[in-house]
Amino acid sequence: MKTILVTGGAGFIGSHLCERLVAQGHRVISLDNYFTGSRDNHIEGVEYREGHTKHIAARIPERPDLLYHLGEYARVEQSVLEPDIVEDLNTRGTAAVIEFWRMHKCKLVYAGSSTKFGDGGAARHTSPYARTKAENSELVKRVGENENLPYSIVYFYNVFGARERAGVYGTVVEQFRRMYASGAPCAIVRPGTQERNFTHVADIVDALVRVGEGGQGDEYGVGNDKAHSILNLAQLFEFSDDTIVFFPERRGNRTTSTLNSSKTQALGWQPHRSLADYVQAFIATTKRAAPREKRVLVFSTTFAPVSGLAEDALVALARELPGVHFDVVTTRFVPGAATKAPVPNMTLHRVGIGARVDKFLLPFFGAVVGARLVRKHRYLFLWSIMASYGALAALFTHLFSPLSLLITLADQRLAELGVIRKTALAVLLGRADQVYGSSILQEKEARAVSKRALPRGSLGDGDAFGNALRFAYADIVARSMV
Repeated sequence: MKTILVTGGAGFIGSHLCERLVAQGHRVISLDNYFTGSRDNHIEGVEYREGHTKHIAARIPERPDLLYHLGEYARVEQSVLEPDIVEDLNTRGTAAVIEFWRMHKCKLVYAGSSTKFGDGGAARHTSPYARTKAENSELVKRVGENENLPYSIVYFYNVFGARERAGVYGTVVEQFRRMYASGAPCAIVRPGTQERNFTHVADIVDALVRVGEGGQGDEYGVGNDKAHSILNLAQLFEFSDDTIVFFPERRGNRTTSTLNSSKTQALGWQPHRSLADYVQAFIATTKRAAPREKRVLVFSTTFAPVSGLAEDALVALARELPGVHFDVVTTRFVPGAATKAPVPNMTLHRVGIGARVDKFLLPFFGAVVGARLVRKHRYLFLWSIMASYGALAALFTHLFSPLSLLITLADQRLAELGVIRKTALAVLLGRADQVYGSSILQEKEARAVSKRALPRGSLGDGDAFGNALRFAYADIVARSMV
């Protein structure tokens, strides 16, 4: 029996690894800060310690025989919006894990990222996640070789299986499962031909155990040799052309990856589970819901001709997504405000008398219009493009409907608000399901106003679609601010 420490032991892959190690009779300790891990993933027989990996020395007084380091930030494109969180978890956290390893001289198995090899190595520079994971794998190798410490570095390729995450930090196969089950449109980032080596979590755990027992050094690729494009994945889930929505290309989204699993196979490992079998088994046991409309209900305090960065970015997004309809609840605000939207796939629903006082009426009359529209259409979610009077209308609609609420912040200067407005804003942001700023600075300001982490929950049935839309909108805002 060995004492084995698993960082991220309450996560998707970590929980499966803990389950296998306990079944083999080992003493297993999990260290997890539950950033993406879940107590629902706890395995009987595992000792759970809650804490950040940068505090590993304080939380783990034992000397483990083997240390699996899986507890890092693990979403490529989302990391572009959260570089400070990536720095905290992947740079500071892993630096402490390496010091712990050096102090105890146990064997370290580090979970690197296959993004390091994407697009001929260029993908490592496209996101904070890819960069920090590549740097950490090289640091582990350098320390291990220079100090003659036992280590192995494994590289996962798009893991799928039971306990996958959904939501902001969800995995692509789980997002497709949710879209299928809920009847939501299938969201695909262009071009759709980007390929992935999807690998079952049980095969990943098989490899981790073998590498932990007999591996030494770098370059243990762990992936299924058969690659699938994202479009092929949609076909496996039986999405037809009229249910697919293509979103603009996204920063950090690599097109290809290079898989070399020869060192892992030399330890006797082979992948045995296929993506196609997994999806077919899911479809055979899951009834697909009635198709939902490609329609989003948006709230905006003002709109053309009175518009700013947030409103203009929404129009630009609508042009990028001609197959999606946007119902916009807004004010008249000025006399003679147009009722016709600037793009054909948008409908304006104006309230008020055509004066500045309209913004004070919007939370109430806008909510009435919102409630009427929710009864008429099967929206994917509610969206306020700013945290202002329109967001109050969205919140009131949210409170009396089953739809989730997304709030984005485009060009608001939150630090300049007075105490009363900051207090009201904190309540508003706290009641949303997701809140996102347009920049790192704005995110920090929003967290300071809220005095807590910004909500990063699920958008319900429209979750995967909503996250793709939010990414596209944020990219338009970012380009407009340059």
